[in-house]
Amino acid sequence: MTILIGLTGWGDHTTLYTDADKKKNKLETYSSHFPVVEIDSSFYAIQSQENYDKWISETPDHFQFVIKAHQSMTGHDRITRTIQEAKQLFQSFLESIEPVSKASKLQAILFQFPPWFDVRVAHIQKLQKIKQLLPNQPIAIEFRNQTWFEAAHRQATLDLIKKNDWTHTICDEPQAGEGSVPTVLEITNPTTALIRMHGRNVHGWNRNGRGGEDWRNVRYLYQYNAKALTEWATYIRQLEKMTQTVTVLFNNNSGGDASNNAKELIQLLHISYDNLNPRQLDLFE
Repeated sequence: MTILIGLTGWGDHTTLYTDADKKKNKLETYSSHFPVVEIDSSFYAIQSQENYDKWISETPDHFQFVIKAHQSMTGHDRITRTIQEAKQLFQSFLESIEPVSKASKLQAILFQFPPWFDVRVAHIQKLQKIKQLLPNQPIAIEFRNQTWFEAAHRQATLDLIKKNDWTHTICDEPQAGEGSVPTVLEITNPTTALIRMHGRNVHGWNRNGRGGEDWRNVRYLYQYNAKALTEWATYIRQLEKMTQTVTVLFNNNSGGDASNNAKELIQLLHISYDNLNPRQLDLFE
């Protein structure tokens, strides 16, 4: 069994980059601390194969990437496409990440759906279409609408994800009304589990998309305390018994807390990673 703990993105975690050389080679430095990372830039633009080749070369052999599906694939852009247009879009995305797959560094393609993606026939059909367009890919599903996990739908939701051989993304996030989901500690894939730690900033979460241009800077402003991390360490040990790999990604970085919280969890779980990039320890580290 394997537990991989990392962060969402590698650019903003200032505590990792303490000198000019580390700031210049951020991914190389990042992968001397953590064995996995989430690529968020793929959500905003389909990345070039050259970018992925570069990121592969900067990371050690066993390093893993969770790559976010482009926003047009999850419906964030609210554009209706023909079947042919959807096929071309998904094919372009697949071609872009092909180097990561060939390098055996693809942990999952993360489909994070928007808050308005609720339980309805059209949205279930969209999930089925994704399965048709990406039949053999390691996909993780993250909902942002609580209707999927209401009592009337919860088991059917998990059964649908399991039937498609997908990974249910377990979230720790604010309980902030319909546009959030509860923590559902269920495994749908015997190979992998994915946990995303968003923090518990209810005020910041509810400002998503409104309340000023700085909402991104406050939404994930949260520091997990020792009690919360200890609780999650217990959950992770339980989940570890049910799947081959548990991947945990900290996304609470509006205040720069993600990297420290991730390292605290690594210590709580008594994990030591042997296949990281080599690094010179800071004097007081």
